[in-house]
Amino acid sequence: MTENFVFGIVVITYFSGLTASVGFMVCIALERYLVIACPLWYRFRHTIKFSVVVCVMVWILSPVLCVLTLWVLQDDYIIDIIMGTFLLLPLPLFIFFLGGTIRALSASRVPSDEKRRIVGILVLVLLIYTLLFLPAIILFMAKMYHHYHLTILTYMFVQLSPLADLFLYVFMRKGTIDKLLAYVCCCRMDSNDSSRMDSNDITSSTV
Repeated sequence: MTENFVFGIVVITYFSGLTASVGFMVCIALERYLVIACPLWYRFRHTIKFSVVVCVMVWILSPVLCVLTLWVLQDDYIIDIIMGTFLLLPLPLFIFFLGGTIRALSASRVPSDEKRRIVGILVLVLLIYTLLFLPAIILFMAKMYHHYHLTILTYMFVQLSPLADLFLYVFMRKGTIDKLLAYVCCCRMDSNDSSRMDSNDITSSTV
């Protein structure tokens, strides 16, 4: 009985951390979307107190959801439905936030460098969720646990989520995306210049 209790605590703690990670990704995407789509609301309503309240709510709701589904409920079918719905819900939200942000860019007064940074963060959040979490969610919903190697591979992807969170934090810092875009633009300009020089050489040699 004691071993089962300890194992249950470990499982609930683990899944609480995963759900909290996904929840914070949704919060980041929603915040970036509001900066572009609702700049006035974001400027006057977004405060440090509001951010702290949202973080506390995420950390409280995540273990509560895991306890209610994994500990209280005993029906595996209901558990799969609840957990699968909760973990799949961020996917349409991420797509909506990214599409709404891109659509609202033309009417926004946010500086161009800030716009690039916001869109880059939304794209990165969607990629992290799609590459690291979505395969494990599909495996969980399809009950494909008998595929040992596939299960281990998806489990490894999920374990990379803390590293992805660190990369997302670095990517959110001002100047990171600008430097990356500047490097890409310089490489593109160099390639265009070289192609133009080659075409000029061919033209001159032909003449």
